[in-house]
Amino acid sequence: MLKNLTIIEFLEQTASAEPLPGGGCTAALNAALAASLTEMVANLTIGRKEFQAVEDEMQKIAQTAADLRKKLQNDIDNDAQAYQEVLAAFKLPKKTGEEKKQRSRTIQQAFKTAATVPLSVARDALKIMDLAFRAITAGNQNAVTDGLVGVLAARTAALAAAYNVKINLSAIKDTVFVAELTREIKKLERHVLEKEKGILAAVKICK
Repeated sequence: MLKNLTIIEFLEQTASAEPLPGGGCTAALNAALAASLTEMVANLTIGRKEFQAVEDEMQKIAQTAADLRKKLQNDIDNDAQAYQEVLAAFKLPKKTGEEKKQRSRTIQQAFKTAATVPLSVARDALKIMDLAFRAITAGNQNAVTDGLVGVLAARTAALAAAYNVKINLSAIKDTVFVAELTREIKKLERHVLEKEKGILAAVKICK
């Protein structure tokens, strides 16, 4: 599984002529890193006397970020699996009329899966931006830049995942499905950019 590769192995395999891991896998990885950094800020706050007032909140943030991190680790492989399912669908036999119909149905379903996996990543990345912002503003200020890197990683993950949604939607014939996901992804992209702007404006690290 891709999620079990070392950092060096993942980078080398990404750089190779193989199609996996690609942009979708990398989007999930960026979101997982963002969750990790958010979790880190919360954990660096927990147990410190000066932050007793937000202890419970930080524990909840740490747990939520941990859950998202684990989910996104799996999405690295889920995205790869979705891509492989698309390739496999195109290799199905198409000699008879029934085979052609079945092949077409399988291809369409594979593209829908390939669109919904990065959509889930984008949704989670947006959640992480909110968690990171709260951890930054209420938590240990010595880790503020770590939290901001988490925000930026989440922003990148969300927008990258959105591109992967859109490229797969372009191959889907179900107009209702396409319209629904297109509306959501446009709204999500807008929220991501607005959140990034607001967080960077609100968090000052130099005078």
